[in-house]
Amino acid sequence: MDAASAARMHARGAMSWPFDRKPLIVFWETTKACDLVCKHCRANAIKNPLPGELSTREGERLIDEVASFGKPSPILVFTGGDPLKRGDIWHLLEYAVSQGVRAAVAPSVTPLLTREAVERMARIGVSGVSISLDSPFEEVHDSIRGIPGTWRRTLEALKWFKDAGINVQVNTVVMRSTVDGLADMVKLLLDLDVRVWEVFYLVPVGRAGFEEDLTPQEWEDVTHFLYEASKYGLRVRTTEGPMFRRVTIARTLAEKLGRPDLFTRGLGGLYERLTARLRELLGEPRGPALAHTTGTRDGRGIVFVNYKGDVYPSGFFPVPAGNIRVKSLREIYTESPLFKKLRRSEGLEGRCGRCEFRHICGGSRAKAFAYHGRVMAEDPQCPYEPGSYRRILEEGGLDPRLLDEALEWR
Repeated sequence: MDAASAARMHARGAMSWPFDRKPLIVFWETTKACDLVCKHCRANAIKNPLPGELSTREGERLIDEVASFGKPSPILVFTGGDPLKRGDIWHLLEYAVSQGVRAAVAPSVTPLLTREAVERMARIGVSGVSISLDSPFEEVHDSIRGIPGTWRRTLEALKWFKDAGINVQVNTVVMRSTVDGLADMVKLLLDLDVRVWEVFYLVPVGRAGFEEDLTPQEWEDVTHFLYEASKYGLRVRTTEGPMFRRVTIARTLAEKLGRPDLFTRGLGGLYERLTARLRELLGEPRGPALAHTTGTRDGRGIVFVNYKGDVYPSGFFPVPAGNIRVKSLREIYTESPLFKKLRRSEGLEGRCGRCEFRHICGGSRAKAFAYHGRVMAEDPQCPYEPGSYRRILEEGGLDPRLLDEALEWR
């Protein structure tokens, strides 16, 4: 199965997933150790492991808990730091697969990621990997990652994974340093035969600084651009950018109505530049948008377990809900007040609380917390004024209730 097919299955599964009972994806920060020094590192990764890491046996118990959610199991993503820095990582991957858990890996591109390591993942039965590639421009990516040559090694690793038959997605962080290369990134991914692109909206946590963040208007421009990018055979998903769902629903509705530009008024120069560059590189769109608009968000389908067992709604959301050394992962996910509140979008403040997209979007809770220090605060990256799309429909002589119908397409 290729990566695009796997992504389609992931999307279909997310539509009917029982989010109140079990997560869809469990991220396990297996270690803080990593040999890269990325400027935007969420984990504040360091060269050597910190005291208190979950032991091999505790890791096995975490895997058992993931398996206990039942079939189909949540996807367990072994991340870090760099999971390849753990001496027992191969045993843990083998154990997860033996327990029927869908195991994925998010390795760092360092000398530890060799062709032999990739082939070993394939033999074990790893279901997929994610590789970070933040820019199509070598000097930009290497500057961000802090190690010369990382960009070239990343492209080489992507080929290894493809040759080994492992599903692979590329993760790209959008920030001030990378935003101008997004159109060229689409071209590079297609040239590399990558068909799943996970776009991370920068959250100022860890080593990521506020100065790298975009303005709300720029985020809106980027979000509309990503919808355009998804028309070139590239399945686009976002992390901490749930506003992508709003834009995708609105743009899909506009196209169904034969008015594709209905909701693009007011977009800025960044959207125009990126879209023009995309057309210059790739010509006109090749098909329908492959935009992922359903399912997960922080605390709803997503759970993050850090290196010492603390449980969070996501890796970018530094508000713990418990620890697996004290309570089971199931109990924390299903019963903690924080997770319940997030799943139900209860108490959203400001525009997020009034927005007609609050249940499918809900705003980035991690970004809201980073800026305002409150879990349910208004998402600072989203400029949308609730009700605007309905007003646009009315002004265009269309029934505003069409938006309510569109919300059911999700």
